[in-house]
Amino acid sequence: MSTTYQVTGTNNNALFSLKLHRGDGMVLLAMNWKNGKPSNDFVGFAIEYREPASNQFWPIKNRLGFPGQRKKPGDPTIPSTSAPIQKFRWVHFPQNAETPGAFRYRVTPMFMNARGVMAKGEIQEADIALMRDTIPGKLNVAFTRGFVSSQAFVTQFAPDGKLDTLIPDKANDGLTFKPTKPNADKALEWMGFEARSAIHDALDKAVAAKAEVRVIAYELNLPEILTRLEALGPKLKIIIDDSSGSGGGHAAAGSCESVAEKRLKKSAGANHVLRQHMANIQHHKSIAIAGGGLNLLIYGSTNFSWRAFYVQSNNAVIVNSAAAALDYFTAFDTYFGAASADDFRSSPPAAGWHDLGLVNVDAKVSFSPHTSAGGMLGAIGSDIDQAQTSVLFSLAFLGQMTKGPIGPAIGRALNKKTVHTLGISDARVGEKNLGVSVLSPDNKKRLVHSSALTGNVPAPFKTEPTGLAGKTGFGGVRMHHKFIVLDFDTPDARVYLGSYNFSEAADTENGENLLLIKDRIVATSYMIEAIRLYDHYRFRSLQQDLKGKGPKVMELALPPKTKNGKTWWQKDWDDPVRARDRTLFA
Repeated sequence: MSTTYQVTGTNNNALFSLKLHRGDGMVLLAMNWKNGKPSNDFVGFAIEYREPASNQFWPIKNRLGFPGQRKKPGDPTIPSTSAPIQKFRWVHFPQNAETPGAFRYRVTPMFMNARGVMAKGEIQEADIALMRDTIPGKLNVAFTRGFVSSQAFVTQFAPDGKLDTLIPDKANDGLTFKPTKPNADKALEWMGFEARSAIHDALDKAVAAKAEVRVIAYELNLPEILTRLEALGPKLKIIIDDSSGSGGGHAAAGSCESVAEKRLKKSAGANHVLRQHMANIQHHKSIAIAGGGLNLLIYGSTNFSWRAFYVQSNNAVIVNSAAAALDYFTAFDTYFGAASADDFRSSPPAAGWHDLGLVNVDAKVSFSPHTSAGGMLGAIGSDIDQAQTSVLFSLAFLGQMTKGPIGPAIGRALNKKTVHTLGISDARVGEKNLGVSVLSPDNKKRLVHSSALTGNVPAPFKTEPTGLAGKTGFGGVRMHHKFIVLDFDTPDARVYLGSYNFSEAADTENGENLLLIKDRIVATSYMIEAIRLYDHYRFRSLQQDLKGKGPKVMELALPPKTKNGKTWWQKDWDDPVRARDRTLFA
């Protein structure tokens, strides 16, 4: 199957251009006007798609309508052929995205006359395969959905706004909790998205092949993972974090990690299970599988927990490489035999980068903790400074990096008028209230309170589940990614990712993995993830800033009544930041 990650519309007669960017289970559509500006009667784009081996086009639905079309949350969504999308880029999650073959997207500019009658302009169409294997046979990027606070989740699975029958409130209830919510299986599958299915699949293959498996787990409170690890028997060796924190942390006798330790000692053998925290925490969420025809590794930010799979935004990278599996097994054995963090810091696995052994893919991994002289932070900060076109990120705990080079480097990127820089990070708003920081390419920072991630949306949006600070199940950190994408649209596209929080502790104290992948296909996947999260939380930040003083019902804009009246698209040309956004992706 083609691994084409970008395609363009080819209709020379169309007034606009179309570019499709392939993500993992999703696609970014980017449109731009070819010459000058649109006419004042241009009211947006109708977007339709057709699944492989089908003749039926389905319109993407709009939650907004023209005045009077949607007045309250119960009103049905409207096909974009009747309520056009008033944006120049759009991220779409097609149903059945894993279907082999090409999806066709049809985009139509829509115009409206003074009587309110719409007419179609020349369309653009393009085909793109959205298979879930990012680089077939070599590497796959997978994401969780990460949107408990979203209209899609509410509509499909939580019209009552409640979550306590779907996921546990407390982490330590995780191994005994059983969902009772109707359609719980489908809801969990939807939220866990491809990261869940990819991790399940890898472990199921390992059990079937009787392969050797090595796991390092920071959080381990998810029954569906623990039972698979138990099924491996003595083929499993595992390191589980035992750091102390609030209430005793993972080290506490009653923690799920301690319960998992006891169960796995019975199934795998006592000498195959180790508790460890290096100088601070053992922060990996990684798996290596070797034998029975398998050579698979799982890296990324996805802990083996309810919150990681079903609440947070997380990613996992599945690597298929015998050389990389061998390197991981060596690193694992070094961790397992280390009496202290210094033992690991002075070992070969902690020194520099280790190539992942993927033919024609420049990808490598680093294992922490490093010595101060062997750390990675300085080089990453310098690389951010070298970015030419874009710096896109989703970084948990960025606020804790003030002592390191990453926060200042992102700050410098935000000040550059030629580098499009945007992203989100977690934020602490007050003593207890957790939220999200939205950093915009206009160098503005907005703090979104956790309360604004719930019901703080106007009609016709529906009220969303409440995020309760202090509750481990669906409160706490919502955004848990740790990735930075640089220059996604150039031959130098690259992504930093892993369990590594881009902090000094991640560099020299914790057990961590950090990957650097220089590949435009992978960079495009992470670029789309960065954009969809930024758009989601920026919308909420804007609603929070309005403090309820905005329109009671959000609606699409009609054409201006006068020649000099403002159009919905005017800022996309007048504002240099929005103009840069419009041209960069299209």
